Amino acid sequence: MTDNAPPSPPPIDRIQENLLARSERRLLTWICARLPAWVSPDMMTFLGMAGAVMVFAGYVLSNLGEDWLWLAIAGYAVQWLGDSTDGSLARFRKIERPRYGYFLDHSCDGLATTLVLAGIGLSPYVQMEVALIALAGYLLLSIHAFLRVRVLSEMKLSYLNAGPTELRFLLIAFTLAMMAFGASGEGWFGPVSGFDLFTGICGTVMIVLFTQATWSTARRLAAEEPSRNGEWRARH
Repeated sequence: MTDNAPPSPPPIDRIQENLLARSERRLLTWICARLPAWVSPDMMTFLGMAGAVMVFAGYVLSNLGEDWLWLAIAGYAVQWLGDSTDGSLARFRKIERPRYGYFLDHSCDGLATTLVLAGIGLSPYVQMEVALIALAGYLLLSIHAFLRVRVLSEMKLSYLNAGPTELRFLLIAFTLAMMAFGASGEGWFGPVSGFDLFTGICGTVMIVLFTQATWSTARRLAAEEPSRNGEWRARH
């Protein structure tokens, strides 16, 4: 009898070296053990998306008053809970759907990141052009991570000992700074807003990390798959 089932994808080695990884893993295990049976991984994924919408709304509404930034901060907490728990819950219950989960989770991650940075760009604190540099940097690193899964069966989840959770803490601190210093940031760096400068630097660092990681991975692959051009010339 011929088995027509699609082949199972190769196991993915998750490379997670961020500072909070161990503590976060213990917390997620504790949460997963206590979630009611009717809560599914898909529900947590969409809870994470709801959190991203809250972040977006908080930043946009901050044009009406800085107190709306508390909505963005609450959104980061909701987004962490949903985004960090969906895959953890599936693995805890041993009900993983590797291809479906991978596709849905990372599709939602891309949309959530776009919402967050678009919201920052639509706030009175950061220019949209600068926010788009940060968005480009984050998405380039995401693309690199997805390509590593294809060519190396490795999912790199952290850079410079920081992952999504550390980034959320950084963004929460950034949002608190918005509330503390106001929208203009005048007097920090002359005509350039401190918020714009910080956001632009973060985006530039991510683009540099993408470039370095691409070069490193390409060299590794080149060593594992040496050029066969000499063989072709010998045959012709």
